[in-house]
Amino acid sequence: MKALNVLGTELKPCCYRPRTGFYRDGFCRTGPEDLGVHTVCVEVTEEFLKFSQMRGNDLTTPSPEVMFPGLKHGDRWCLCASRWKEALDAGYAPRVIIESTHIKTLQLIPRSLLEEHAILPDPEL
Repeated sequence: MKALNVLGTELKPCCYRPRTGFYRDGFCRTGPEDLGVHTVCVEVTEEFLKFSQMRGNDLTTPSPEVMFPGLKHGDRWCLCASRWKEALDAGYAPRVIIESTHIKTLQLIPRSLLEEHAILPDPEL
């Protein structure tokens, strides 16, 4: 069975460069071992990266042991739903690619909030 996005249609890839997703397959898919619920496809901003670092999660430094390249402004990435909501509440939420955001996100974040922060998918990934 194919994974669904928050619109109820087939989940689209988030990004292959850098290769994102809990499973590093380019999709914001999730499963029982994904305790962080990495389901929100975003385009990161410098402000968000600084916010995340202030919260103790440095997303700019590479960690090759977990296939993490380190992020920069403009990269697309599968973000933890709770981190996105935390960033939203603090005024630093990055924009969301709706078609690439997994339906499980709706268990934590209302669709209307995601749509308010939506941008179009990148055809070049």
